[in-house]
Amino acid sequence: MSASAPGDIRVLARDVARLESLRCAKDVQRTYAQLLQLGRAEDAAALFSADASVHWGDLTLNGRDEIRDWLAGRAGRAVQPGGLYTELIDAPVVHLSPHGDTVFGRWSALVFLGDGAGAAAVEGGLYENRYDRRDGRWLITSMTFHPQYAGDDVNGWANVNGAALPVIPTHFGAYDAGTPLMKPVGDAPDPGMSVGELAAHIGRLNDEDAVRNLVHAYGYYLDRRMWGDVVDLFTVDAAIRFDDEVFHGSEGARRAHEARGPEGLGWGEAAEHPLFDVTVEIADDGTARARGIQLGILADVRTGTACWEFATVRARLVAGTGGLWRIAGLDVDVLLRADHREGWAGGGIRARRPDPTRVIEPHGRSQPPIAAGAAGETAPDAGDTADLARRLRRCVAYDGVENVSGAYGFFLDDFRWADMAALFAAKGHKQSAFAGYAIGPEAILGTAIACYGTTRASRPVLSFHWRTQPVIHVSHDGRSANLRTRLFQPRTAIHPDDTPRDFYMGGLHTGMYPNDQAVLEDGTWRLWSLAVDEHYVAMQNWREGWAGVSPRPEGDAPRPSPVLTAYPPEILLRDIAPREEGFRGGPGRLVEWPEILPMWFHYRNPVSGRVPERFWPDCVPCEVAPHARMTAHGYQRPPDGPEIDGREVHRYVRDMDGQDTI
Repeated sequence: MSASAPGDIRVLARDVARLESLRCAKDVQRTYAQLLQLGRAEDAAALFSADASVHWGDLTLNGRDEIRDWLAGRAGRAVQPGGLYTELIDAPVVHLSPHGDTVFGRWSALVFLGDGAGAAAVEGGLYENRYDRRDGRWLITSMTFHPQYAGDDVNGWANVNGAALPVIPTHFGAYDAGTPLMKPVGDAPDPGMSVGELAAHIGRLNDEDAVRNLVHAYGYYLDRRMWGDVVDLFTVDAAIRFDDEVFHGSEGARRAHEARGPEGLGWGEAAEHPLFDVTVEIADDGTARARGIQLGILADVRTGTACWEFATVRARLVAGTGGLWRIAGLDVDVLLRADHREGWAGGGIRARRPDPTRVIEPHGRSQPPIAAGAAGETAPDAGDTADLARRLRRCVAYDGVENVSGAYGFFLDDFRWADMAALFAAKGHKQSAFAGYAIGPEAILGTAIACYGTTRASRPVLSFHWRTQPVIHVSHDGRSANLRTRLFQPRTAIHPDDTPRDFYMGGLHTGMYPNDQAVLEDGTWRLWSLAVDEHYVAMQNWREGWAGVSPRPEGDAPRPSPVLTAYPPEILLRDIAPREEGFRGGPGRLVEWPEILPMWFHYRNPVSGRVPERFWPDCVPCEVAPHARMTAHGYQRPPDGPEIDGREVHRYVRDMDGQDTI
């Protein structure tokens, strides 16, 4: 093999540094949320530059000292007896500038506050933030929060100022949303490291994606009490701590989770635990740490009970033989649990002071290690650098897919139909809710306008579409991906209680995007397929929450989608069996909360390969429309089970030491 040109390794090293920079900025934002949940305002303020600014609605703060004092007043509630400060910041669309020293990010946010002495509040809106590298550290230099809805724990939320919500401009458009790393300017510097050192950096990025997928997958199994799949994710000597109770080993993992309820969900039971703000750090010793914020959405319609839970989650993971990751340790601290009717203002059912030491600092990527310097002594092998470039593309794919996924939700919320349609590949397809699938951006645009009307400057009511907790499986060549995200849907209106009972425009509702796909087309990531399953849990009013939803009367069918007559989709939901059975617009009897909707998975268990009861590994319409498959258009089908480097592991055995043998 001939050596590659010297410029190849320089460009590759620069691309690695740029991706690490992008992820560092994301980690800074996520760590900000984690620190505030623990009341660590001083440490959260240290994530801002000395000259940073905060714009929170009409409030403006300048400089780190003002920001620190303001954060202390807000997040100080977290350390009061029965107090609460949990800020969910997620669904990111984040871009690195051409020069590589600035990152721009848009995030959805929802803040829960309580002082434990009778006062509580909820604030929701959008962040448009800027991050800059200062003296080797990534810091927040500008944080702008646009309030959209607000209220309290007992009465719920409504539009801010009782007004229609304006459309907030984005820092990105439809054609660059899926390109997280803007095209760099200037020549790439010498990397100052060997090919082996560069490979180690890329390996850590690959591992980070695998760990994030595993932690997020755990959350989905937790939602459905799929205890067999949960236990498969743990090592045989794992340690699990839920609050103050500790469990050990596989049997301990099962007992720990079965204490939350028996396998599966019964009629009217909700046990959703969405994860937010997850950070991952890969250590040099082959272990990993992950941390996030968990929100519990719990209900039992039979007893009329519903609860909120606010928790921190920490995991320690290890890589077995062959590279498959497993959870070796799990710590879950429920900081506050509150009855939905009573709220959390008075401290809830139970509260505990957070342990301020239980947080992952962003130091793991505070100083991207690749900088200008002397070139390596030996010339790199062309084959080595080509394969490293491929592996790096798989990492960039993860961020590109997350970006285009988040952009879809923001454009949908803003009624920006042309931009939303332009996020799709030329042969891509999208489900129009309760109707079917349109193929191609033009048809996708037509169905959106037929269903929702034209673009609006403001909206009196709004259903937000947070697309969070991604599980992204990227193909070996880095050009295609399968994607699963949660639909986390706060709804708001000027007067929510005046909205229809069967489409209450307030409170919190959930669903799933379980079978989405994306492809790299013309140098940017675009959506190939999008399918939504809804609603798993819903409200009919705030007061009774998820437990106050009565079954739909027999014969009271929901109104058919107007798209069916105004702009009929090419593929109808009613023709896709068994995949769409039970869902609105699909074949068979409609299943609605408080009945338990089916939950489908595009992947087998990422450790054991266990096949879920409802397994649909390809796009939803693929069975009835083979021409919709990405493989029919030159793309690889991404892995749908245990995988190493985008290739499925077909033989898996757990040996006596709990290691992977492949």
